[in-house]
Amino acid sequence: MRFDTKIAVLLRDDLATWQRLNVTAFLVSGIAGTRPETIGQPYADADGTPYLPMFRQPVMVFTGDAALLTAARERALRRGLTPAVFTADLFATGNDADNRAAVAAVHADKLDLVGIAVHGARGDVDKAFKGAALHP
Repeated sequence: MRFDTKIAVLLRDDLATWQRLNVTAFLVSGIAGTRPETIGQPYADADGTPYLPMFRQPVMVFTGDAALLTAARERALRRGLTPAVFTADLFATGNDADNRAAVAAVHADKLDLVGIAVHGARGDVDKAFKGAALHP
């Protein structure tokens, strides 16, 4: 099935495996929390045990260098997409308030991005993430 929209994550290529997983989880939570149309129906197994709903479409994960993340953030904003961002500073914080404060303390052009995520029209997302490679 081909969707008109796309959920995509772009990770900096020098992250440790645990960081890639952590950043991805945090970033997609921003999409799930603000885009209810991305969430499908709850699951249940044959015994009737309920499970939480998940995204109704695939999440594409890409990788690139720091310059590509900066460019992708700028292109996403120009296309009217609101990205979720994760900066290197967030690895040293331990809660949501400190995370927001760490981002708020840095001007946009100086953010040390390690990941961004967007949801939007397929073409807009593709253009924002131009040059990124699918995560291996």
